[in-house]
Amino acid sequence: MGDRTITISFIKELKRRKVIRLAIVYLVVGIVILEGADVLVPALALPEWVLRLVALLLILGFPLSLVMAWHFDWTPDGLRRADSADDAALMAAPPDTKAEAADEPAADTPIAPATASVAVLPFTDMSETQDQGYFCDGVAEAILNALTGVKNLQVASRTSSFRFRNASEDIRNIGRQLSVNTVLEGSVQKANDHLRVIAQLINVKDGYHLWSKQYDAELKDIFEIQDEIAQSIAEAQAVELSAQEQSAIKTASSKDVRAYEYYLRGRQFFHRLRGSDMVYARQMFDQAIEIDPDFALAWAGRADCYAFVEMYVKSDETNRVEVTRSAERALELDSVGAESHASRGLAYLVCEQYDEAIKEFETAIQISPTLFEPWYYYARASFHQGKLQKAADLFAKASEVNPEDYQSRTLRAHVLLGLGQVDLANEVSKEAIAVIEIHLKWHPDDPRAFYLGAGSLAQLGERDRAKRWIGRALTIDPTDPVVLYNVACFYAQDGQGDKALSCLESAVDHGYVGGSWMKNDADLASLREEPRFQALLERLQ
Repeated sequence: MGDRTITISFIKELKRRKVIRLAIVYLVVGIVILEGADVLVPALALPEWVLRLVALLLILGFPLSLVMAWHFDWTPDGLRRADSADDAALMAAPPDTKAEAADEPAADTPIAPATASVAVLPFTDMSETQDQGYFCDGVAEAILNALTGVKNLQVASRTSSFRFRNASEDIRNIGRQLSVNTVLEGSVQKANDHLRVIAQLINVKDGYHLWSKQYDAELKDIFEIQDEIAQSIAEAQAVELSAQEQSAIKTASSKDVRAYEYYLRGRQFFHRLRGSDMVYARQMFDQAIEIDPDFALAWAGRADCYAFVEMYVKSDETNRVEVTRSAERALELDSVGAESHASRGLAYLVCEQYDEAIKEFETAIQISPTLFEPWYYYARASFHQGKLQKAADLFAKASEVNPEDYQSRTLRAHVLLGLGQVDLANEVSKEAIAVIEIHLKWHPDDPRAFYLGAGSLAQLGERDRAKRWIGRALTIDPTDPVVLYNVACFYAQDGQGDKALSCLESAVDHGYVGGSWMKNDADLASLREEPRFQALLERLQ
C-alpha cells in the first residue's frame, strides 16, 4: 500500500508534532551536559560512576522525551494532549495536510446547530501511481452531497470547496474564505482492491481536530466508509437528524463498486463541460449502467450528457429520445432523488416542454434547496419562455446557492440589461468579473469563463480587456459552437454586425441549436431585423 508514501507521511507528522526539533535540541543539550560533567567530575573529585550515571540518564531520557513530544504540547496553559484522534491515523495523515495542528488539543465543545457549517475539500490522492484523482474527488463529492440533505447543516458548494485542491493555505484561512465553521479534509490510498481512507474534521476557529479516523478496508467497503464519514460529521457538530435525514445520508445508489468507479470517471469528464468530454462521460455512464442497470445516478448522468449535446453541440432526434429515456429511468429508480428530478426537468427543457420542466425543477428544489442545477436550469427555462424578470430572480438564487458560479451572475446581468435595469446589471457584472478572475486562477483554460466574462467587461466599457478575453476563448476552442455564438454576441455589442452574423452562421454550421435563446438574446438586438439573422432563426426552427 505504498511504504514510501507512508514513510513520507510519518516524517511529516513527526515535524508537525515538533518531535524532530526536540530530538535535535535534546542531542545538542545532552552533548553539552556530558562535556560539562566530564570536566566537573574530576575537578570536584566525584566518583567515576557519577559520569556514567549522567550518561545513562540522558540515554534513557531520550526516547521518553520523544514519546512526550508525540503525545503532548507545551502551551501557555501548560502541558496539553496533542490530539484525541487515533495515533495511527495521524501517522498516516496526508503530507499536504492544511491545518497547522502542532498545538492542537482535542476539542470537546460541539458547534451549535444554528451555526453548524462545513466545507468538504477534495481528498488527496496518496496512491503510488497518482492516477486516482477521479476516485478521490468522487469520495469527497459523495460525502458532500449526502451532507446537503441535513437541514440544520450548511454545506459549501462543490465549486467553492474544490477550488482549494492542492492549496497550501492554512486550513483556518480556507474555512474563513468559504464562510464555514468546520472543514473536512482527507486522503485516499488505493492499490488494486485495497483501500486506505483518512478523514479529519477541523474546527476553523482554532485549527483543532473535532473528529478523525483512518479506514483500512477493501474497495467494496467504500460505500459504508462514505456513509459513516457523513454520519460522523453531522454527529460531531451536534446536528440532530430526523428519521428521514438518517435514512437520506446515503452516498451512492449502486452496490457494485466497479459501476461506481465508472460513474466517478463519468462525473470527472462531465464537469469539464466540453463537447468531446461529454462523449467520454457518456461512455463511462454507459459502462456503469451495463454493470449495474439499476444505478439511478448513472442514468441521470447519461441523461445530462445527452441534454448538453442537444443544447450546445448538435440537435437531433436521437439526443431527445435518449435524454428522455435516461431521465425517466433515473426517476423510476429513485423517485425521491433531487438529481433524478433535475435530470428529468432538463430533458423536458431540451424538448421545449417548459411547463413540465419547471414542475420537475421545483420538485428537485423542494427535495434539495442547496442543489445548484435545478435553480440554474429553472432560470434558463424561464428565459426560453421570455419570462425575463423571473429568469433574473432565479439566476440570482442560483448564484446565492453557489457563490463561486460565474455563469448565473453573467447571465443575470445579461437578462437585467434586456429588462432595461442598467445600473443593477452593471453592479452584477462587476460581481461576475470578480468571481471569474478567481475562477481563472484555478482554471486558466476555461473558454466559457473568458467569453461570458468578456460580455460583462464590454457591458462595463472595458473594451480592450474584453477583446483580449474573447481572443483567448477563441484560441482555446475555435470551432466550438457556443464559443462562436458568444463571440458573435460580443461583436454585435461592439457594432460589428457583419462579423457578428458571420460568427453566428459559423456557430450554426458547427452545431449551435439554441434558437429560442438566440431569439430573446438582448446582445443580438441590433441584428434582429437583418435578413441573415432571420434566415438563421428559420434554420434553427
